Amino acid sequence: MNITIRDETEADISTIFDITAEAFKTLEISDHTEQFVINALRKAGALIISLVAELDGQVIGHIAFSPVSISDGTLGWYGLGPVSVLPKYQKQGVGKALIHEGISRLKEMHAKGCCLVGHPDYYKKVGFENTTELAYEGVPAEAFFVQSFDGNIPCGKVSFHEGFMATS
Repeated sequence: MNITIRDETEADISTIFDITAEAFKTLEISDHTEQFVINALRKAGALIISLVAELDGQVIGHIAFSPVSISDGTLGWYGLGPVSVLPKYQKQGVGKALIHEGISRLKEMHAKGCCLVGHPDYYKKVGFENTTELAYEGVPAEAFFVQSFDGNIPCGKVSFHEGFMATS
């Protein structure tokens, strides 16, 4: 599949909303608010990286990165998510391509690392690992992942941006 990954534009916003809602619609572990989270992050100016995957001129996927806070005061870490791909294009490498491009851009920004809450079988395949040093309260350790860019993993608890609490 020959996809193009690029920065979101204002013209993509409603499509991103729809793709995200569709991608998470049947996911049992979702509370189905991911599209509202992206809008809240964008409105707060916390959507640091927002990329779309395009195939033949159609946007088929999206990924968001926003800053996180760590209880030990470490700076330069970001949260990945949500990542959304239209169901008919899932399991074809679109999400992986979005993740790799987003991580590459974080590294260009001299970020120190990235963390996320996600499916244990998927995120290990794209360079993330579980850790005991860093945690996200209320989430099982096997569903919380980190990727350090400088070899150091902070000790403490992660707080994602308040936009993640958006419900509408």
